[in-house]
Amino acid sequence: MEKLVQYKDSQLGLKASALTPRLYRIKFGRDMIVDLNTLKINFEKVQKAKGEDKADADAEYTVELSVLDLTIFENVAFIMARQYNKAHGLNVPDNIDDWLDNMDQIFTIYEIFPDIMELWSLNQKTTSVPAKK
Repeated sequence: MEKLVQYKDSQLGLKASALTPRLYRIKFGRDMIVDLNTLKINFEKVQKAKGEDKADADAEYTVELSVLDLTIFENVAFIMARQYNKAHGLNVPDNIDDWLDNMDQIFTIYEIFPDIMELWSLNQKTTSVPAKK
């Protein structure tokens, strides 16, 4: 599954496949599925807290994403962008720092993460019907 994500005046191509978790594990030594599930839970907590805080303009957000959450987000976006670019004959640096440094514009987790989760969810859907036992 592929998707072009619009953010500000730029686009980010993302691709998710069965290879994505393997590439993530090889590159970062972590389980992408566990990391994404944890990030999704934390992201939803922050979104909920922000929604509740809108009622009180002076309220401070008490729930925030951790540095680890943001690192996981950047790592997943990097792997999916590398897959997309490789499939389209484009070059992406091997180093995530170089990739982020070469971005045309800064993107935030709030702009891109919902698209990553949508793409990953679509990739996980099956079209086969299980056999009755």
